[in-house]
Amino acid sequence: MTLTGEVVRISGAVVSARRLAGAQMYEVVRVGDDRLVGEIVVLDRDVATIQVYEDTEGIAPGEPVTTTGMPLSVELGPGLLGSIYDGIQRPLDVLRDAGGDFIVRGLTAPGLRRDTAWDFTPAVRPGDRVEGGDILGSVVETEVHEHRVMLPPGVQGRVEEIAPAGRYTVDEIVAAVRGGGRTRRIRMRQYWPVRKPRPIRMRLEPINPLISGQRVIDTFFPLVKGGTAALPGPFGAGKTVVQHQLAKYVNAGIIVYVGCGERGNEMADVLRQFPALVDPTTGRSLMNRTVLIGNTSNMPVAAREASVYTGITIAEYFRDMGYDVALMADSTSRWAEAMREISGRLEEMPGEQGYPAYLASRLADFYERAGRIAAIGSPGREGSVTVIGSVSPPGGDFSEPVTQNTLRVVKVLWALDADLAHERHFPAINWLTSYSAYIGAMQGWWAEHAAPLWAEHRAEMMAILQAESELLETVQLVGEDVLPEEDKLVLVQARLIRDGFLIQSAFHPIDTYCTVEKQYLMLELLARFFGLARDAVAAGASAAAVGGLAVRSRLERMPFVPNERFADEYRSIGQEITEAFAGLSAGRGVIG
Repeated sequence: MTLTGEVVRISGAVVSARRLAGAQMYEVVRVGDDRLVGEIVVLDRDVATIQVYEDTEGIAPGEPVTTTGMPLSVELGPGLLGSIYDGIQRPLDVLRDAGGDFIVRGLTAPGLRRDTAWDFTPAVRPGDRVEGGDILGSVVETEVHEHRVMLPPGVQGRVEEIAPAGRYTVDEIVAAVRGGGRTRRIRMRQYWPVRKPRPIRMRLEPINPLISGQRVIDTFFPLVKGGTAALPGPFGAGKTVVQHQLAKYVNAGIIVYVGCGERGNEMADVLRQFPALVDPTTGRSLMNRTVLIGNTSNMPVAAREASVYTGITIAEYFRDMGYDVALMADSTSRWAEAMREISGRLEEMPGEQGYPAYLASRLADFYERAGRIAAIGSPGREGSVTVIGSVSPPGGDFSEPVTQNTLRVVKVLWALDADLAHERHFPAINWLTSYSAYIGAMQGWWAEHAAPLWAEHRAEMMAILQAESELLETVQLVGEDVLPEEDKLVLVQARLIRDGFLIQSAFHPIDTYCTVEKQYLMLELLARFFGLARDAVAAGASAAAVGGLAVRSRLERMPFVPNERFADEYRSIGQEITEAFAGLSAGRGVIG
């Protein structure tokens, strides 16, 4: 039932309207003569408080407010991949064509194109018993992605009709299902409320790694498909570049990238780069597996709050088809700031630093929608949603509320360090403060698919880096010259780990992506060098002599050897390491 009320109060993005008795919480409404999109967030008798997703400038008391009878929802179906939306799933290219380079207030467009026909292939027959989540048919959405047309959750019955193979738009009927005394006409599109998680059959343990091609992530602080990670760091530490690298290279079937409150030029870079990039796993355009949601800092703040829900709902939809989905939210701090502003307009009791008291629960609800699951319906399918959220703490203060509440619910922390960024160390992930709760789960995978000694080598490198951190405090007080040779060697080893393994150039055509096989072989060479170096120093060689070996420069240049040629380079460097230490032994007479 449609209701019509009138505006009685305007406070920024928050509008109050009366004569709306009977409206529902979170129902979408149209506000004012311009019919701005809004959502009811508070009901008090016949007065509704509305969160408006567009600029409310010019709205005056007395203008009409009309309900729609639907909660804030996204449109799901063929055509999502390759699309670029704003925070409430309005396609930005359609809005540009209709209103110019700036979004016209009140302008709307459906999330899926109505004029595009898709080749539909049925998967059921008349008389088949079906229930929510069952696959009715499929559409080839891109060259490498099959879009599975699923019966909406909550619908069940017998198939009365199913469309024959052919071309259909998302508005055309492709099936009729009889159940509960009525017939439901099914289209290839469906709607889902963004604040409500889509149903699943059961949760599964995440066991497969999300490979990113970034050595410090894959080797030292791994993430699994269906896991959660936080990427906090101060301004200029490289959060957005890391998010871009992950979006380009992770081994997920679908990427949902949410630019939540970031600067317009950063989002413009994404819009320019992604269509031109080639997906390394398919050889096709990266946009073929990507959905972009751009809600920049100069867009209405309320839509920013909705954008992360839009993104996670789209991710769950592809997960239910059986895909592994990676969602990048850049950044959740801007989302939290939007919540703080809306909360202030609603005159709610503020919590720490002015954030609403429900900040922790909202963050937890968002991250808990990640996971590896068994989907409802048949045939049986497994899918996952991995959530990676960047956090922008003011001044790099990790003790502020958004960072602290995020760290309580995520399993991986990639802590960016301003000092490392200033030293041109990319990715500027601090190895002493970062962590991953998935290392134990990854040991079995690495042992089976890549390397049996991954855990041992990783532990050795981390121990050296930790020892270096402790020694640097002494060096700052008394200098390096007073250290024993064994400690001097630790400093040499740590510098080699940093320069030859941890630093990785996002803009180098070879170093931008490193396979797990190459990562392990690099660890093997470092471990071999370190083992012989310790033996040499124990036998009387100096750490300076070890650090001056010519093979060290080859170890530092390992990242720039192409992945496909690294096996040959591995054998060559390994032989040179052996010869170098043999020469060091013969020259000094200290070994053997």
